[in-house]
Amino acid sequence: MTQTNPTKPVVTITYCTGCNWLLRAGWMAQELLQTFSTNLGGVTLIPGEMGGVYEVTVDGTLIWERKRDGGFPEAKELKARLRDHIDPTRDLGHIDKHSDGA
Repeated sequence: MTQTNPTKPVVTITYCTGCNWLLRAGWMAQELLQTFSTNLGGVTLIPGEMGGVYEVTVDGTLIWERKRDGGFPEAKELKARLRDHIDPTRDLGHIDKHSDGA
């Protein structure tokens, strides 16, 4: 059995089972793993109780909460928050580029 690397950050996504948000949580986990790959110790999905819970934490620090932050995160926003938490100097490529309207 493979164990997570304790020196690398672990992301946890807690989602409401009553709201059927498993696919959303799974998709976001895939997005984070694709972008941060071996820089993460893992992404864990936790089925939550009813009540509309959708929370993303990194090593216990809340970086997104659906009710607090006004809905679900765009992948771009969540990746930026994760990067800011684990490696603020990391360049996320096109995610960091801002359109000048041209």
